[in-house]
Amino acid sequence: MSGKVLWTPSEERADASTMAQFERYVKETRGLTFDDYNAMWRWSVDDLEDFWNAIWDFFDVRASVRPEKILVKRQLPDMEWGTGGLLNYAENILKNAEGREGDQALIVQSETFGRSELTWGQLRSRVASVAARLRGMGVEQGDRVVAILPNTETALIACLASASIGAVWSLCAPDMGHVAILDRFKQIAPKVLIAQDGYVHAGKTIDRRDVLAEIGAGLPSVAQFVTLPVVGGLPEGHVAWGDLVKDNVKFEPLQVPFEHPLWIVYSSGTTGNPKPIVHGHGGIIIESCKQSLHIDISSKDRYCWLTSSGWIMWNNQWVSLGQGATVAIFDGAPNYPDFGVIWRFIAAEKLTYFGAGAAYFSSSMKAGVKPREEVDLSALLSLGSTGSPLSADTYDWIYRDVKADQWLAPISGGTDLAGAFVGGHPGMPVRAGEMQCRLLGNAVRAYDPSGNELTGEVGELVCTEPLPSMPLYFWGDDDGSRLFDSYFADYEGVWRHGDWIAIDEQGASVIYGRSDATINRKGLRLGSAEIYQAVEGLEAVADSLVVDLEFLGKESFMPLFVVPADGVAFDDRLKEQITAVIREQVSARFVPNEIVEVAQIPRTLSGKKLEVPVKKLLLGGDPSKVVNRDSMANPESFDFFIAYANARAKT
Repeated sequence: MSGKVLWTPSEERADASTMAQFERYVKETRGLTFDDYNAMWRWSVDDLEDFWNAIWDFFDVRASVRPEKILVKRQLPDMEWGTGGLLNYAENILKNAEGREGDQALIVQSETFGRSELTWGQLRSRVASVAARLRGMGVEQGDRVVAILPNTETALIACLASASIGAVWSLCAPDMGHVAILDRFKQIAPKVLIAQDGYVHAGKTIDRRDVLAEIGAGLPSVAQFVTLPVVGGLPEGHVAWGDLVKDNVKFEPLQVPFEHPLWIVYSSGTTGNPKPIVHGHGGIIIESCKQSLHIDISSKDRYCWLTSSGWIMWNNQWVSLGQGATVAIFDGAPNYPDFGVIWRFIAAEKLTYFGAGAAYFSSSMKAGVKPREEVDLSALLSLGSTGSPLSADTYDWIYRDVKADQWLAPISGGTDLAGAFVGGHPGMPVRAGEMQCRLLGNAVRAYDPSGNELTGEVGELVCTEPLPSMPLYFWGDDDGSRLFDSYFADYEGVWRHGDWIAIDEQGASVIYGRSDATINRKGLRLGSAEIYQAVEGLEAVADSLVVDLEFLGKESFMPLFVVPADGVAFDDRLKEQITAVIREQVSARFVPNEIVEVAQIPRTLSGKKLEVPVKKLLLGGDPSKVVNRDSMANPESFDFFIAYANARAKT
């Protein structure tokens, strides 16, 4: 590790960060000083009660009853948080409206609706109105309110309104297949469904009326449908969304227990039924406060994370809203009319923080975009990235072609905990290919198969202490067995996340891909990300996927599937380039047995490569069972792999 230093914060910037302010607060209130960040991190994971109380106090968490203890039961998987506490997530977001009613809360740039703004006062007023209307529809504490909406203000208002009355929120993106949506919502029996009947994407109008009718027919629990019409009129018996936001009523958030369900999010659902993951009000509130230290966000910022409404980053963008920042939402195709559209948006809105999936930055780089030469990014201070490992060459591109003087802070976590395990620190240098630190309160380690901690070596990413945003439970998992099997079956009392990670002595880390898609060539293990970094570093390769097939009683077989860049011929010359770069940058041991041309790499809706389903398919799995096509961004891409698997089976 110890990659090349690409950026070092000025003393002024480091001292002005929210992280530095928090460290000074801990010194003033607890008399604690730390030699370095690692010492502070150790305090945060050793003395969890004191740390989370410090977070609560520093961020002035709003509660009608503060819990006597924040961490009541320090045991995985049977942790217990905040017993006796009463609070509300929506109230802790909308407290930022107090005294700032006319300030800008949201900027929405939508292909469907154009550009709009919402002040803090308007946001609070509309949330209060929708909350009152939901109560009028018979929604009570614990009922589920679900939505099929894009990433616009409508989804946020509906989410906060649901949370404010103690209902449980769940959201799907409108581009998801009806089977995938029903697989999610049927499990949780919603009472109200809110949907938009169409949208514009990449210049094309997408009509969803027939799909929504099919979804509605498959959800007998729904007592009321709410529709935001875009392409048609209001269906009979439906309530218009516009009618829900009109009333002038007082915002009166219900005080709910610390561990009351806030929302239900879902695993990627690539195999079997998606896991309905339940997070609680209190845990998300204090975890969000903690996360804001690691992205250095305050009320002075203008923030955007490029996300669909089907990704956990939709939920995570409200971390910044909770700190009073202005949040800019982009709802549209990130490459229409070209890859410069997002960078022009960042410049026009004078954003101080922008985040996106690693694939977006890589695609911008491959498209030849040079924002530094094309737009004014003088306001931009920070960039974030997640979704998959950000390659070292993309780090270089960001500092060369985007902006030299800015903080780049990739994070890695997951839907499961609605947050990150490892990420950034505004007072530390940025090194190519590395994440700067383990987040405060997150007892992250790398383990070998026997449960021994590794330093500087690749191992399983585990968390050895409770986190407040870990799932309360999976909806319908009455005995907890499904949750236990998902995270706790491998190491007793320890969360296993399913990623390969290496952590050095300073706490910096590199993610090497999913541990269940690991390549094992004659005893030497490797994460697929290292091969992708080498192969996709070639201008001639647009995308790739590799799997290692270990057949019982046979030699292992590792095919590499590649998508050539536009205009590049798939020939022996390209294969030789790919082989050479793997030999040079990875190892001759990891040269693939076969290089195969494909038109697309299959991906989930959140952009992750479907390594494990492809691996299961090629090992003889039933195509109808190894992947849920409705949870894929490009389901047609899987047809090639089925044909390839059939051909392989005959050899």
